[in-house]
Amino acid sequence: MTPLMAGEPVQPTAFRQAGIVKAWETFQEALTFGRGQTLALVDDGCTLSKPEWSQAGVDGPKVLVTYDSVDGDSDPSHEGRGYHGSTIGIPSSVNYNNKWGVAYNNQLAIIRALECCHCRISDAESVAAGLQWIIDHHRQYRITTVNLAPVDDLAHAEPVPTAIDAKLTRLRQLGLWVSAPTGNHHFTRGISWPASQPHCFAIGAVKQGRDEVYLDRHHKVDLLVPAAATSSSNAIACGAAMVLREAIEKAGYDWQRDGPNMAEAMLRIMQQTGVPVEDRATELTFRRLDLAAALAHVMPPGKRP
Repeated sequence: MTPLMAGEPVQPTAFRQAGIVKAWETFQEALTFGRGQTLALVDDGCTLSKPEWSQAGVDGPKVLVTYDSVDGDSDPSHEGRGYHGSTIGIPSSVNYNNKWGVAYNNQLAIIRALECCHCRISDAESVAAGLQWIIDHHRQYRITTVNLAPVDDLAHAEPVPTAIDAKLTRLRQLGLWVSAPTGNHHFTRGISWPASQPHCFAIGAVKQGRDEVYLDRHHKVDLLVPAAATSSSNAIACGAAMVLREAIEKAGYDWQRDGPNMAEAMLRIMQQTGVPVEDRATELTFRRLDLAAALAHVMPPGKRP
C-alpha cells in the first residue's frame, strides 16, 4: 500500500521506535488518530496564542475548552513560574506546519492546576480540583485521556496520600486513561508524585534509538516510551491510548478480557504487545510501547474497514 501520510512525526526517532509511524502507515484508512476525543492536559497553563493551539483542527478549535483550578476561572495563562503546558501537548496532539503528534486529530482541554510543573505535594488541592472538573465534564467535552503532567522531582518508593487519590480512583472507574511522568533524575528507588499514586499509570523512558532504560524508575513503572524526558514519554503514551481506544471501539474488541475497565485493559494490551526491556540498575524487566503491535492485536486485518 502506498503511504498516504501528509504529516511528519514531530519526534522522528522516538515515533519510529515506538511503532507510531508504522501505526500511521498501517492503519491510515481504518483510524482517525484522535478525532472525536479530547485529551485533558493538567499542567501549569498554556499560551493559547501559540500557532499550534490557535489554529483550528478537523473538528473545530484545537483547544476545545480551558479551566484554571487554581483561580477557579477559564483563563489557563501561565502565572509565576509556569511554562511547561504550552509545549507538552505537542508529542500527543500537534497537527501544525506538516508536523504530527501521535493522535494528531484530537482536541485539547487545557487545565491549569498549579503554578509550575515542578511541583510540591502542597499543590495537591488545586490538582484535585482540576481532576474533579474533568470528572464533572468528561462526557460534555468527550475527554477520554488525562495527561497529568506535574512532577515533584522526588523518589517516592510508596504512594503519598493526598487529595488527588479519590479523584484518580473515580477517573479509573470511569475508564479514563490517566498517566504521569516518573521524573528525570535517574532515580532507581522511587518516582515522582503524582506518578507514584494508585490509579495513575507511571510512564518512564528508554533512550531514543535504543532500548536502554534510563531516568526515574522502580517497580511502580507501568510502561516505557522512547523520549528525551519522561514528560515527553507520558505525552506520547497519552496519544497512543487515544489511538488504541479508537481501534478497540471500531473493531468491537472485547477489552473486558484484559481488564476491569477500559484504561486498565489498554495498559495491559500495551504491555502484552510491548517490547521487553531489562534494566540492570533495578534488576526489573519493563515493557516499551509498540503502538503498531497493540493496534494489530485488537484490530487484525479482518476487523479493519
